[in-house]
Amino acid sequence: MCGIVGVLGHHEAAPTLVEGLKRLEYRGYDSAGIATVNNGTLARRRALGKLANLSDLLVHEPLTGKSGIGHTRWATHGAPSVNNAHPHKAGCVAVVHNGIIENFKELRATLAAEGFECTTDTDTETVALLTERHMQNGLSPQDAAYKTISALEGAFALAFLFDGYDDLMIAARKGSPLAIGHGEGEMYVGSDAMALAPFTDQITYLEEGDFAVLSRSSLDVRNLHGEAVSREMRKIKLDIARIDKDGHKHFMAKEIAEQPTAINRALAAYLDQNNQITLPEELDFTKVERLTLVACGTGYYACLAAKYWFEQIARMPVEVDVASEFRYREPPISAGTLAVFVSQSGETADTLAALRYCAGKAQQIAGLVNVPESSIARESDVVLPIHAGPEISVASTKAFTCQLVILLLMALKAAAQRGQPLPADLPEDLRSLPGLLHQVIAGEEQVTAVSRELAKAQDIIFLGRGHLYPLALEGALKLKELSYIHAEGYASGELKHGPIALIDETVPVVVIAPSDALFDKTVSNMQEVMARGGKVILVTDAKGAELASEGVAETLVLPHVNSVLTPILYAVPAQQIAYFTAIAKGTDVDQPRNLAKSVTVE
Repeated sequence: MCGIVGVLGHHEAAPTLVEGLKRLEYRGYDSAGIATVNNGTLARRRALGKLANLSDLLVHEPLTGKSGIGHTRWATHGAPSVNNAHPHKAGCVAVVHNGIIENFKELRATLAAEGFECTTDTDTETVALLTERHMQNGLSPQDAAYKTISALEGAFALAFLFDGYDDLMIAARKGSPLAIGHGEGEMYVGSDAMALAPFTDQITYLEEGDFAVLSRSSLDVRNLHGEAVSREMRKIKLDIARIDKDGHKHFMAKEIAEQPTAINRALAAYLDQNNQITLPEELDFTKVERLTLVACGTGYYACLAAKYWFEQIARMPVEVDVASEFRYREPPISAGTLAVFVSQSGETADTLAALRYCAGKAQQIAGLVNVPESSIARESDVVLPIHAGPEISVASTKAFTCQLVILLLMALKAAAQRGQPLPADLPEDLRSLPGLLHQVIAGEEQVTAVSRELAKAQDIIFLGRGHLYPLALEGALKLKELSYIHAEGYASGELKHGPIALIDETVPVVVIAPSDALFDKTVSNMQEVMARGGKVILVTDAKGAELASEGVAETLVLPHVNSVLTPILYAVPAQQIAYFTAIAKGTDVDQPRNLAKSVTVE
């Protein structure tokens, strides 16, 4: 969610902080700010809205100093405003925070009784005030910060800066990620490695409960128990941190276009030249009695599609759960369970909490992530990088299709290990998938005209059957995220069980229906829509278009593909419909309102 950057450097900190924050824009935010220490004096600048507003403010009100912290805020406690923006300052302490302090009201009441009044609506200000109180009582900055953190309940990543201390920064994490960057006589703090990539490729990831004291020449870390510990320094690949648009208007357009390359990369990682699946050897499906798939948002829909593959191809019982419900439902986990956790960032708070619930209960834990150094990756028994490359737009595109590819390969490996016959020609058809995706992406003109009409609607329904039902859910989600049009996805067979009441000439219905075994069933549901004046946009292949285009408002024709692969191929027009509808509506495609890319708080 919120983005954190810190620097103890040799040069002016403000430009470095703003550059680092720009690389965290993908997380979503509504305000931004920085604080620096210059010759011992702590000062800050904050602005509402985009980082450009903060940059403009810094032109008119420069902030000097070679030590600083910066923040992009996604509002939780308190509305977006300059007053609620980070960094928060109390006396000689400035703090930036990602997470939620659950006991802030109790702490605030205690502080108020001692004369320390809050001036914002945030939970974070309590951290600054508590630290200031401890320092007024004679504690050093390190001891004051440590005592403050020991009193906090909830999830947080924190960075502290202190008036009078040009060569000191304190960082801590519990539940939210935080990384330390090592330069030549310089130190950095960031929410992730992407923020720090322009400055250093040497990264130390703080672990759960870590408390770190930084100077320009040292890093001292204490663990959850207050013991001094050594954390590994890793060299990151700077090429994973490219965030330019490569000539595209939006990051989402670039990432849609990158899907053939990303999927090719994923296939190269897990499918050898003889079309043999090369997933990690630790994945032994002969010992698995049950599969549990857990994720949030788009990743959850990838899991729903995978459920069909595992059940139909590998004949395995599968449970799919929304991470935020899974942990609180407290389901029994049998010893023969393989628990798979899907997260683009690898830091999704609910998914990580669900993983920790399964630790020690499940036979094995696997993490499907796009960031191999993430918390979910580090805490999994088996890590399956999806190889999508950096995804900056809030709406997931190439990460989703890469997740689908890896999950399908897992299902195929499970089938092979369990003696189930594989669908004919499937490995060879997988090889053709990037080329087919290129064809779909190149045909975006047909989607543009459709999207201009959809932009006029207030409600839109998506329908799909079988393993295209999750695609209907995903298509509706994408449209909601980007265009702010109300949209719902339904299994086609459920149309008569309620949703048909919504159908009239003002409600477009997007029907995802390749010419597969369930095509006739879906067309029957489509006819029911048209009989009630509904406008149908049919997404199908050439055979489906020939059989069922009569009477529909628009038909989007895709290449024919093995029916097992249709969720992957048909994801692209769903993404394009959302993208071009948002363009027609004039909304912010890459950073939709109220949304964040990496949801690191509950």
